[in-house]
Amino acid sequence: MTSALAIEADQIAAIREFNRFYTARLGLLRKRHLDGDFSLTEARILYEIGSSPGLTARALCSTLQLDPGYISRTLATLATRKLIRQTPSIQDGRERLLKLSASGQIAMAKLNRQSESQIQQLLSGIAPADRGALVQSLIQARTILSPKNEPPIQILRVTEPSQAVLQLLQEYYEAVHVVQRDNPQKIQAILQGRASGLWVATLAGKAVGCVVLRELPSIPHAAECKRLYVQPQARGRGIAEKLMDSLEDLAHSQGVEFIYLDSYGDLKTAIALYRKRGYEECERYNDNPQATIFLRKGISKPVSK
Repeated sequence: MTSALAIEADQIAAIREFNRFYTARLGLLRKRHLDGDFSLTEARILYEIGSSPGLTARALCSTLQLDPGYISRTLATLATRKLIRQTPSIQDGRERLLKLSASGQIAMAKLNRQSESQIQQLLSGIAPADRGALVQSLIQARTILSPKNEPPIQILRVTEPSQAVLQLLQEYYEAVHVVQRDNPQKIQAILQGRASGLWVATLAGKAVGCVVLRELPSIPHAAECKRLYVQPQARGRGIAEKLMDSLEDLAHSQGVEFIYLDSYGDLKTAIALYRKRGYEECERYNDNPQATIFLRKGISKPVSK
């Protein structure tokens, strides 16, 4: 028993020592994050809103594990500085959807550049092999520290637009301000296609994410990925990846050679996910007035493991 207690004390001391090291090394003890205009909390909130337009204060509390009152006061400060906009949710009038203003987007872009520069400087003095070891260690630490008793995630292919699916799609439309929206009849028509499908992700039995694949008649042997969405409180669990895996597997099984998709610059997290999965820039292939970025991926094999 004495030995076990001694080991535990050593482990606690080692983690506390590392905490002191990295908070100083990354400058987290400074009053202003990256010596800029924001505290660390303000910068993180701006990042979350910029990465997920349409985020709510409740989702922020869940993601950042902060007191609702503190979040509310910080949001009020950012709104006063005209960095964020808050609009009532159509689905729940008690909730407000958060989005960066034009000034907020400029501030966030500057923060991203400063953060990337800081990390680049940090890594520049480390040998390439050690950089890889460092990144893998950080990934492993995050995996170990993540909650182990999370509710199960299921990816289900649906054949008709239920009320839960329609509500999820409506939430997506609001979050990213979609102009060209699909009504239930159009969604049902999409689902009739051979190389088409709609997948819903459920977490503990509740629908929290979706994605749509539809045939693209204008391009031979092609389909289009649409409506990829995961509710803010369910993010960080790899749900978007799982949805895309299912979509790409169906496309492969139906002989689709290319999957196309469109997006726009504000959706940086989604675009980063697409690029990570091998989607590359291509010419405009549709008349979507909101789209500014067009990507495609060649499908040669199934992706599910």
